Amino acid sequence: MTTTDPLGTGPSGTGPLSNWAGNLVFGARAVHRPRTVEELQELVRRSERVRALGSGHSFSPVADTTGDLVLLDGLPTRIEIAPDARSVTVSAGTRYAELAVALQAAGLALENLASLPHISVAGATATGTHGSGDGRRSLAAAVRSLEVVGADGELRTTSHPGAVVHLGALGVVTALTLDVVPAFALRQHVHLGLPLAQYAAHLDEVHAAGWSVSLFTDWGSDTGRVWVKQLDDGTPAATVPGARPADAPQHPVPGMPTVHCTAQLGVPGPWHERLPHFRPEFTPSSGAELQSEYLLPRPAAPAAIAELRALGARLAPVLHISEVRTVAADELWLSPAYGRDSVAFHFTWKPEPDAVAPVLAAVERALLPLGGRPHWGKVTHGPRAAAYERLDDFLALRQELDPAGKFGNAFTNGLAADRT
Repeated sequence: MTTTDPLGTGPSGTGPLSNWAGNLVFGARAVHRPRTVEELQELVRRSERVRALGSGHSFSPVADTTGDLVLLDGLPTRIEIAPDARSVTVSAGTRYAELAVALQAAGLALENLASLPHISVAGATATGTHGSGDGRRSLAAAVRSLEVVGADGELRTTSHPGAVVHLGALGVVTALTLDVVPAFALRQHVHLGLPLAQYAAHLDEVHAAGWSVSLFTDWGSDTGRVWVKQLDDGTPAATVPGARPADAPQHPVPGMPTVHCTAQLGVPGPWHERLPHFRPEFTPSSGAELQSEYLLPRPAAPAAIAELRALGARLAPVLHISEVRTVAADELWLSPAYGRDSVAFHFTWKPEPDAVAPVLAAVERALLPLGGRPHWGKVTHGPRAAAYERLDDFLALRQELDPAGKFGNAFTNGLAADRT
């Protein structure tokens, strides 16, 4: 199916096709929702410029195009568990919430999930999106292989480490094969009032407290709140020295309804109902926000925390909340965690771009010299590619696979200039 009157997907659900946050209106000449892989292949074969769009949860123009924009959620649903129960193949438009339910029913799990289960598997992995946890790698690191429609319209399978976090620049992904593990249960506790100075001094101990651990703060106060998602294996509930256990459910953004959040207070539940911060049956917000994120080498975390605390008076007025997570190293060329264990500093901004811009510039002046790599799907102030040492290799791979630039857009075509 092809439409030249794009369906509205912004916060209001009406109007031109936009991303979830509504900060970007896509410039495509036509929007397509193919119903078969063969239909997609023919579309790609005859198109001069084409890009694929996942769930629209990126805040950057990574998926934008002036050519043909392809929505993948119309392709036939595939959730095929391998006979050895060690992997699953899923159609690209599948959202993590759907996949998780199917895996749990089969006694299986993904090792990690992002904060939102609403995002698509193909979109999240293409941009290097991640969850949290010592030893937990990015979502893309679970990818064994991709099925991709290339510039000639042919369907191929690849497991190349430069092709997994691909930014949509190498083709249109139709399916992914992911590693899975046996299902497991978690329980979640929130700890309040942790002094940020103590957090910086004992960051390793804090993040070792559970399978997945996050700290939330606005940087304007001297304290943070710690979400600990711990294996339900009979061990005592983890403690966070310097913080007090919450005695009621919490939302990452103080004052927001906690009904949107996954169960806390130590109530056990399956992995997919505890790893995300938000429940799939609720939209966690209207999308009225902007997001930025930078992944730094883990040893740089204390210096980064000091820099952000110094900026606290400027950060707090334009922030909804900031989250700090750990991510294990992987070997995917454009992954923000490529080659190094990392600490991710995430910023959820109020939807006030003019007010956010100078503060974001100050954040980048603080974090980029410490080795910060900007997340591909988030808002940045300046060039984002200089911190990615395998960028030249990726650009060479792109030239080999798509010499005419069929899958290019302003975002990906600007990467070469960004690296200088």
